[in-house]
Amino acid sequence: MYLELQHLSKNFEGKTVVKDLSLSLAEGELLCILGSSGCGKTTTLNMIGGFLRPSSGKILLDGQDITAMPPERRPVTTVFQSYGLFPHMTVLQNVMYGLKFQKMKRTQAREKAMHYLELVNLSEYANAGIYEISGGQQQRVALARALVVEPRLCLLDEPFCNLDAALRVKMREGLKEIQRKLNMTMVFVTHDQEEALNLADKIAIMEQGVLTQYDSPMNIYRRPANDFVREFLNLDELVWSDEGALLKVIKK
Repeated sequence: MYLELQHLSKNFEGKTVVKDLSLSLAEGELLCILGSSGCGKTTTLNMIGGFLRPSSGKILLDGQDITAMPPERRPVTTVFQSYGLFPHMTVLQNVMYGLKFQKMKRTQAREKAMHYLELVNLSEYANAGIYEISGGQQQRVALARALVVEPRLCLLDEPFCNLDAALRVKMREGLKEIQRKLNMTMVFVTHDQEEALNLADKIAIMEQGVLTQYDSPMNIYRRPANDFVREFLNLDELVWSDEGALLKVIKK
């Protein structure tokens, strides 16, 4: 497997926030970590990204143990809720930023950054300031900046939570299209059940730091592991393709 979490735990001041979490993800798959606030999903993401050191356990990426590796040395990028864009830079400069650490020539970096702006349909805004574009466009800039360095793993911490419902649907459709086009391995944290079911190849449902179920969206919908999963999902009727893709949600 490409990404492996082996018996991962995290304690804060004697409190266990993530407990003995193990899962594996194939290359090119999108994992959604799903759960309510305080369940440990963002803590898990931060351990994968290197921003928190696990109390115990291992993180393997493509067979390499990255558990003790600092975040700047990991072949991993993260898109945060706040996007983290530089307001004094243009859209293009923001996307180019990470490439300077790869010692890429400016002309080549500009060309590559423009390619990724085209990928997220923002090439016409290359010279715009960050505050001259909308929240949804800022989110796409943050995604392009994360992907342009060609990470082996991309982490996303509820990146659509500040967007309205219609734009969230549009953005997750765009993200899935890009993820498939690039065959990018992604871990996406969300508390939104519908978002997880639409995006994920695999879903990890967490409750109070414990992984309660890990499976494909269709299997979780059809065979919830316990009462907690069944009640947490509280699903409307879902229509699936023969290949296991979610086609539509029928509201009750």
